[in-house]
Amino acid sequence: MIKHIEAKSILNKTKRRDPWFLDEYTINPYRACAFNCLYCYIRGSKYGPEMEKALAVKSNAVALLDKQLALRAKKGQFGFIVVSSATDPYLKIEKELQLTKQLLEVILHYQFPVHIITKSDLVVRDIPLLQEINQKANLPDDLKDRLAGGTLISFSFSTLDDAVGKIFEPGAPPPSIRLKAVAQMQQTGLTTGISLMPLLPFISDTTKQLDHMFRTFKSMRVSYVLPATLSLFGQSKGDSKTLMLQAIAKHYPHLTEKYERFFQQSSRMPAYYQRAFDKKMKELLNHYQLADSIGRPL
Repeated sequence: MIKHIEAKSILNKTKRRDPWFLDEYTINPYRACAFNCLYCYIRGSKYGPEMEKALAVKSNAVALLDKQLALRAKKGQFGFIVVSSATDPYLKIEKELQLTKQLLEVILHYQFPVHIITKSDLVVRDIPLLQEINQKANLPDDLKDRLAGGTLISFSFSTLDDAVGKIFEPGAPPPSIRLKAVAQMQQTGLTTGISLMPLLPFISDTTKQLDHMFRTFKSMRVSYVLPATLSLFGQSKGDSKTLMLQAIAKHYPHLTEKYERFFQQSSRMPAYYQRAFDKKMKELLNHYQLADSIGRPL
């Protein structure tokens, strides 16, 4: 049975606009996430190894957002709202509850721009609503010349291989299903791009896999690709580092020593790897003529 909780606030103001995702606000309709991605940065002892069991619905989210956006709109404090930053807004329960859809209706009413980040194909259900937001949203002055409208859609991928996705994103829709949603969304004219993060060292960041991914995204004519490598945190049984190392040992035992060495002293990949990664991403983005930021011309 899904838990229902009363949130104290639903609209979170960022300290400064994120240069990649352009968010000045974030909204998370749900607490925890049923997609249960092993590498997720929000993991930890708070949720446990099976994060979907901690899933909760913020039952007062719509009323809170209406109150908070009314105040921001009155002051003219318009900016992109990212839905979501710490969960997926289109979990399976969203199909029945329609909480994200109700929040989008409030966002439309107050004419704020929105950036949807998701691993789910359910987002296509809300295309008419997202198109209306795209037309009516008030963009910040410095973004008006960069963007075609007030709706951004970023589909998140760490791999295009369904078998790999099943290991590391066990509760999420398979990448193949996501790709179909990307194609459908791209046909709407809404700004649609790819959050290619995290790429998994020696699994989805090989030359063969990267060429396949970038070639696929180029053929789909996405507006941008935002690549990033893996970071892992924590030592408890529910932390991303623990769960990822367990999965590597089980499914990729030949990589166990490398992963343990990489994350022995740091949550991030070694500097030499990151330099090579950044160089490779720039080469691929240039080769396939894909933008590396939202609203940046090719």
